[in-house]
Amino acid sequence: MQQYQQLPLFPLTAHIMPGGRMKLKVFEPRYTRLVKECLQNDSEFVVAMFNNEHAATSADYLLPYATTVKIIDFEPRDDGLLGITVEGKNRVRIDEHWSESDKLRFGKVEYLENWPELALDATSNKLKTRLQEAFETYPELSELLPDLGYENLDWICSRWLEILPLDVYTKQELIRCENCLKAKEYLLDLIR
Repeated sequence: MQQYQQLPLFPLTAHIMPGGRMKLKVFEPRYTRLVKECLQNDSEFVVAMFNNEHAATSADYLLPYATTVKIIDFEPRDDGLLGITVEGKNRVRIDEHWSESDKLRFGKVEYLENWPELALDATSNKLKTRLQEAFETYPELSELLPDLGYENLDWICSRWLEILPLDVYTKQELIRCENCLKAKEYLLDLIR
């Protein structure tokens, strides 16, 4: 059964997966509205990757596979902007999107099943080791995460997809899959 919902969209070059966390700076009135409405309604919005090859007014500007997020913290910043921390909740596919008069984008999104939890297997241990090394070398990559799920392959693959500078089409191809096994194979080839 498909579950569709109309949600506000926040276009970014970065991507977040379910279970991930990121900080965002809010300075445009349309995104201040998004934050206010989501906090008032205790609701989610969608962090969606955009395609620089298309104009912001194009139907192809936003890529279809994205993640809903919930605001878990907010703070006024020293530069006068609003800072929010969001946590990834659900994988979604954006079926259509449009802009309202204030240019805030909304989309008709279909909720997808999140990747099933898979235990780390021996062939994937290198992904765990390298991710631990990355987090130790660059602690800012993991400072927002409440728990480090190093025993779960889906968690490890999700974190790699968040931090690697892959082109948007590759990320879309990997995150659209029903589980993390294709991402695992891709990542193992990449870090050999």
